[in-house]
Amino acid sequence: MRMNISIVIPVYNGAETIPLLVQKLSQILPGVAEAFEVILVNDGSRDRSWEAIRDLTHEYPWVTGINLMRNYGQHNALLCGIRAARYEVIVTMDDDLQQPPEEIPLLLAKLSEGYDVVYGTPQHVSQSFWRWLASQLIRLVLRNVLGHELARQVNPFRAFYTSARDAFANYASPSVSIDVLLTWGATRYAAVPVCYAPRRSSSSTYTFGKLVGHAVDMVTGFSTLPLRLASLVGFVLTLFGISVLIYVIGRYFIEGGSVPGFPFLASVISIFSGATLFSLGIMGEYLSRIYTHSMGQPPYVIRTISVYKGKTYKHR
Repeated sequence: MRMNISIVIPVYNGAETIPLLVQKLSQILPGVAEAFEVILVNDGSRDRSWEAIRDLTHEYPWVTGINLMRNYGQHNALLCGIRAARYEVIVTMDDDLQQPPEEIPLLLAKLSEGYDVVYGTPQHVSQSFWRWLASQLIRLVLRNVLGHELARQVNPFRAFYTSARDAFANYASPSVSIDVLLTWGATRYAAVPVCYAPRRSSSSTYTFGKLVGHAVDMVTGFSTLPLRLASLVGFVLTLFGISVLIYVIGRYFIEGGSVPGFPFLASVISIFSGATLFSLGIMGEYLSRIYTHSMGQPPYVIRTISVYKGKTYKHR
């Protein structure tokens, strides 16, 4: 069954790769879709990505370019493109040619079996230890937030029905995780192995620090797990404090003296002080998110949109 497809691609410093990517899509999409479009969202690139996107919109009638005001992050740019999509199925992919357009039919075939979201999982992936560690942290967080074992298969190469976005149509927080938002409107997930190509760019823009930061954003923005953890730490240390008190009192009555030594007292104080600061830090994260939400800061702001025939206009 042929579907109507919207391809959403966040672009960051992809001036060299997106022309070839769109060319490949022009060869694949006519064979799998009745109607299709490609939405390129420029996420504050520092190279000539927007100029390249604008040229592509002049060449291909089914390409739309969206230029964001600044760099908001991959998931924010995805949210912008997803909201602009017109067709029944949305496919998201990166701009670095790692996810070959030739693999799109595999995702669509699995999606047609009755699933809401299908991920394209790489058969083999080469990563540094630190990036692998950060990726595993992301998947661990997603598994807790999604409550599904398939969280380990989460990937930027995904296909889902456009109707799923209705569940987060009014979402307006600057902290965005597309995979978490999709759980609000989808319940049936699947993953298919796909063959990834080598990265064309020199390195990924997602460093270890950015991945860890994204994991923190997800777990504090979409889950109460840290608050529960803080409560658990407080409960365990309270039991520890009571045990220490019982030990001190017991020793006083049994041996007739208190526990000697400054190191023992300093260790107990350090443990309780560290737990207190840890709990305050977690609550501070949540308070900062409440403060950010109260300001009404949008997840993205569009500067311009470029469409076919060179028509460029400001977004209102």
